Amino acid sequence: MTEMLTALLAANPVERYLRFLLADDPFRGLYNLNAFDLFLLIPYFAILGTLAFYGLHRYRMIYLYKKYAHRQPPVPAEPAEWPMVTVQLPLYNEKYVVERLIDTVAALDYPRDRLEIQVLDDSTDDTVGVAQACVARFAALGLDIHYIHRAHRTGYKAGALAEGLKAARGEFIALFDADFLPPADFLQRTVPYFSDPRLAVVQTRWTYTNRHYSLLTEVQAILLDGHFVLEHSARWRAGLYFNFNGTAGVWRRAAIEDAGGWEHDTLTEDTDLSYRAQLRGWKFLYLPGVECPSELPVDINAFKTQQARWAKGLMQTAKKILPRVWRAPVPWRIKLEAFYHLTGCICYPLMVALSVLLLPAMIVRLYGGWWQVLWIDLPLFLAATCSVSSFYVFAQKELHPRRWRRTFFFLPVLMAVGIGVALRNARAVLEAILGIQSPFVRTPKYRIEAAPEPSYTKVYRAAGRHWLPWLELALGGYFVWATLYAFLNENYATVPFLFLFLYGYLYTGLLSLAQPFWERLAGFAHLHLHLPHRLR
Repeated sequence: MTEMLTALLAANPVERYLRFLLADDPFRGLYNLNAFDLFLLIPYFAILGTLAFYGLHRYRMIYLYKKYAHRQPPVPAEPAEWPMVTVQLPLYNEKYVVERLIDTVAALDYPRDRLEIQVLDDSTDDTVGVAQACVARFAALGLDIHYIHRAHRTGYKAGALAEGLKAARGEFIALFDADFLPPADFLQRTVPYFSDPRLAVVQTRWTYTNRHYSLLTEVQAILLDGHFVLEHSARWRAGLYFNFNGTAGVWRRAAIEDAGGWEHDTLTEDTDLSYRAQLRGWKFLYLPGVECPSELPVDINAFKTQQARWAKGLMQTAKKILPRVWRAPVPWRIKLEAFYHLTGCICYPLMVALSVLLLPAMIVRLYGGWWQVLWIDLPLFLAATCSVSSFYVFAQKELHPRRWRRTFFFLPVLMAVGIGVALRNARAVLEAILGIQSPFVRTPKYRIEAAPEPSYTKVYRAAGRHWLPWLELALGGYFVWATLYAFLNENYATVPFLFLFLYGYLYTGLLSLAQPFWERLAGFAHLHLHLPHRLR
């Protein structure tokens, strides 16, 4: 009986795995580190250590957020005389949302003789007629509103803003992208803070009209909440540099001009101008309590295009601005945070490189002994990955204290999407490093706010036919093999990490290819079903 029990235990894969895991060196006498292994492990640990370096920075953001929680913006007094404000609305082919935007801005509760609205339209489609009709309608009602159309896109959004600034009469400039819906009291709640003569910008927090439209929009909202709830708040509270987000904020015109104006040599002209202004000694203010609703991309390719533009623009700004920051007479903590902020997108090409190295490195590390993996590899992995989940869970807890636990349901998808977009973003970051220029690709807006509303009836589409989704699928297939290898070799501890990579690459790759196909198919069916009977 004893012999049978011993045999059963010996055959138990869990016990066998635990014995293997806890052995000091299961391959002692069988394996020696060689030059090929070093060639593989040196970049593996360099990449993993760098990702952990940036991952731990998220914990620092949480620390600063809590440490300086007492620092809240004071409530300013209402000005004796409201200053002149120009609201700029940059557009490019926004026919689905332009009328809603102009209607919303026209309803701003601000003295009419102190408010000017500029519709800065670079459109080449039906948006031109819709925007002109809206402007004419409100101008006839006595609103100081102007339509400015450019027949070219020189400088893209930055060029349009600079062109509008030449004719603007406002002392302060409020900016709203086409999908934003500022509340009526937006200017009344932001302009009084400019009683501080050195204040350059008031930035408000984005919210989302279509947050619950799909799993993709839920994940996007959580990602952006982490930026607006934690990063912006922590940086402002700690007296560090942070950026204007290009919309849902107000600039002091003198600060724009003093910093050199809008420049279009990067894809994130807002971040570029923000750093130039702060290096000139201007102050920035963040108001998380003032919300400005906006629309999230519902199309995976539009989302990936937006993320790639932001990643490339930040790296371009890092190349342009960081040398000035290092030379500036500002505290080292400001310089260090600027480095973290502007170079964080370097994690994307590192993530792709780690994806390729993960399986061979796992095999080599297994032969090196599990105690090394537990004491070296695992902490680095946890620093690089768990910091991300902790960061976003904490942000949701601060923002939604009663329902933050639902975030755990979205965490696997959030982590997977972050991995899945790495390939597209890595290409964008490398292009920025190499100085390869690309046009400003706008994010399509469809005025979709609820789940039943279809997107296939809309004409704007982000480019979906590209080789990158196929490469994402190839990486997903690679991780199917890696996950099966780990499982069959009883390397169970690595399976959850590998599965995130598997899910992330397959999810984004398949959705990037399938969503345009299904939308075209649904659009064809919709058109056929709605044809008059006599035409069928």
